[in-house]
Amino acid sequence: MDRRSVIKHAGVAGILAAGAAPAVHAQAAVRWRLASSFPKSLDTIYGAAQVFADAVKAMSGGKFEVTVHAPGELVPAFGIVDAVQQGTIEAGHTAPYYYFGKDDTFAIGTAIPFGLNSRQLTAWYYEGNGLKLMREFYDQYNIVNFPGGNTGAQMGGWYRKEIKSLADIKGLKMRIGGFAGKVLSRMGAVPQNIPGGEIYQALEKGTIDATEWVGPYDDEKLGFYKVAKNYYYPGWWEGGAQLDFYINKKAYNDLSSEYKAMVQAAASHAHVTMQAKYDALNPAALKRLVANGTKVLALPKPVMDEAFKQAMALYDELSSSNPNWKKVYTDYSNFRRDANLWFRFTEARFDGYMQSVKL
Repeated sequence: MDRRSVIKHAGVAGILAAGAAPAVHAQAAVRWRLASSFPKSLDTIYGAAQVFADAVKAMSGGKFEVTVHAPGELVPAFGIVDAVQQGTIEAGHTAPYYYFGKDDTFAIGTAIPFGLNSRQLTAWYYEGNGLKLMREFYDQYNIVNFPGGNTGAQMGGWYRKEIKSLADIKGLKMRIGGFAGKVLSRMGAVPQNIPGGEIYQALEKGTIDATEWVGPYDDEKLGFYKVAKNYYYPGWWEGGAQLDFYINKKAYNDLSSEYKAMVQAAASHAHVTMQAKYDALNPAALKRLVANGTKVLALPKPVMDEAFKQAMALYDELSSSNPNWKKVYTDYSNFRRDANLWFRFTEARFDGYMQSVKL
């Protein structure tokens, strides 16, 4: 079996087990710099980029090396798109919705309020039209993208005061990532877009009233429970938040077919590994947070209903004004409708039962 066949059929584990074939050793060495939007302390998210880099290096026998850099080392946390587009760096690992200010369509690449969950989003990307449509969109920015991890459904955030009704959303200063702030704004809140490494200080000083990040494991690391005790669920704006590897188009096209296959395999490996880490680490972290006095509370249904109403109205407006959004969202929403019909009879019913019994 030749090297190309191994890469195509064996997956990462098979490739690593097969060793580096002579064809790979004969290729020129490649050195890429990858900038992350996330601090090194978050081993789950920042760590996904390192998983990618380690896999590429192992598969190439050290010929293809990717160095991973935290925010500020090469570019700012929210500077990934510009840097990759301009070729300042070869690659980045980020949340696409951070860049919704350039075009709202970026948000679909991560998560939009009341969108797909993580399994559905992965299905849309790999077996639906998701990857094709998003790559057509990213081509305008000189970027080739690969799914690079998912957090799974997120929590609804930390609040200084309890949220008992829609009135408590009015005037609320909340750190919330990217696009979801548009929906909160329509509900009367005041969204703030703050990098992960700066959120705690803002919450501690009272610059913001509430914040969301991901879930128990990351949130515990960031210490939010020390300054806000009300922990709400669910994060209706991130039912399955995906990260992406952004790669400069020329840098990617300059790779050999073997190296391109390694990038694809390594990205898929990082994609699966990231959510597996969250699913394994979040339960124990939630227990610790509760032991430290955290109150875990459900968002009131009227708040959820109003958020849904405002989100759907926003999507209709964007479909009327933004051709990029309309093209991608039309396909996305059709996939969401059918996926939820199926999950209603299987996943949701099974999960609901399992979570109602004593184990």
